[in-house]
Amino acid sequence: MMKNKITQDMFPAFQGVIPPTLATVSLDGTPNVTYISHVHYIDEDYLAISRQFFSKTWKNINENPHFTVAVNCPETFSLWKINLCFEKEETEGDLFEEMNMIITAIASMQGMEDTFKLQSAVICKVESIQTLVLNGKIN
Repeated sequence: MMKNKITQDMFPAFQGVIPPTLATVSLDGTPNVTYISHVHYIDEDYLAISRQFFSKTWKNINENPHFTVAVNCPETFSLWKINLCFEKEETEGDLFEEMNMIITAIASMQGMEDTFKLQSAVICKVESIQTLVLNGKIN
C-alpha cells in the first residue's frame, strides 16, 4: 500500500524505540545504509532526521537529495519505507532544540554524552510511503 502522508498509526515508529535505517546513494550509484538515532515528526508532509555523524551519508544527501528511511512500530511491528527529499537543515531554533534534547537523552541512556552531538536537524519532504509490514503481516 502506497501513500504520501504520515498518518497517526505511524507515530509510535518516531519514538526512537527501534533505530531507523537510512539509505542514500552517491552520484556514481554507490549505496550507503546506516542506522540513525532519530526521525522526528514535523507534520504529515515533513520529517526531520537527526544529523550527528553522517560523513558519507551527508555527502550523498548533498549530491542526491532523494533518499529512503525505514521506520518500525514497536507496538505493532509494522514497517514503513519512507522516500524523502532533503529541503534544508537547521542548526538552531525550536525544532533543533527539541531534537537536541531527544538526542541528549538517547546519548545519556547509552553513556555516550560526549559522542552524540546534534549537528543539525535535516528537514525532509515526504515523497511517498510504502507499508512493507502491517501489524506483523508482510504486504
